[in-house]
Amino acid sequence: MKVNIYYGGRGLIEDPTQYVIARITEVLEELRATVTRYNIYEQKSGIARLANTLKEADAVILAVSVEWFGIGGMMQQFLDSCWLYADKNKLKKLYMFPVVISTTAGESEAEYMLTKAWETLGGFVMPGIRAYIDNNVDFESNEQYKRMIEKKAEDIYRAVNQKAIVFPSSANFDITVRATDTAIDPQEGEQLSEYVSNDTFVKKQKEDVEELSQLYRGLIEKGKDDNAMEFVKEFKSAFHAPDDDFRAVYSIKMTDSGRNLILEVSGKNLKCYYGDTDKADVTATTTRETVSTITRGRATFQGGFMSSRITCKGDFKLLRTFDQLFRFE
Repeated sequence: MKVNIYYGGRGLIEDPTQYVIARITEVLEELRATVTRYNIYEQKSGIARLANTLKEADAVILAVSVEWFGIGGMMQQFLDSCWLYADKNKLKKLYMFPVVISTTAGESEAEYMLTKAWETLGGFVMPGIRAYIDNNVDFESNEQYKRMIEKKAEDIYRAVNQKAIVFPSSANFDITVRATDTAIDPQEGEQLSEYVSNDTFVKKQKEDVEELSQLYRGLIEKGKDDNAMEFVKEFKSAFHAPDDDFRAVYSIKMTDSGRNLILEVSGKNLKCYYGDTDKADVTATTTRETVSTITRGRATFQGGFMSSRITCKGDFKLLRTFDQLFRFE
């Protein structure tokens, strides 16, 4: 059995996360498991290549230290590389055990972010370790905590060795609507064949469909909110110009209003309008209410993505840049 540990902290001596994963490693090795630890802070120039190290693993431990907020940039970059470069078929067979140790606050949120990310990648999430540590010396000298960590390491070994069954999650499946089979008798089949072979009938049906499409399209356009500049002023006011050579196009589709807000950033210039584009670097799908919440400064774009209120595809590096470009107060 092979277990890979990915440590997303800064490598500080006083970081209690290092103590936890060291104890887990010791127990797993005593149980004859092969443990390989990757310190992501040592791989800054090669984080993208770390995704290849998942190929031989039976399970992974994602260990992060919450020093002020979230899972940290290095772990986020590693998960981005898994999304972009890892073997998705391999990920679907991988168990992940989160280890989240906080010295400030927010360990629950960080654990949720790791869990959500791994489920989105398609892997199995297992119970891990989550703790708030006020004094690392007291924590590391506490025998009860030590035994709890060792017990968790044993649980990890059992779960992987016995190929534990995990309840299915909607994040692991493509949800599709399947039509119910409907039996057609021979007479109905003959009638349908006559209709299909009749060019005049087919042409008339196409014309009717096109006429209805235009009618409904006009009603939808007419029914859209009267304020054609909604959110445009807010995004322009919150825009913080990046470097001159920065280029990015964001498309935000609001499902409840049926409109696409396009943000084209070209150095110091910003174009903000409603429409369609095939040049989007990041395509986001959300609701008008979520966009409104962001523009009022009550949420961030990254936070909306991590909480599943926003779904995205495209360049995830530019996704993380969004909140730097648009700073709402």
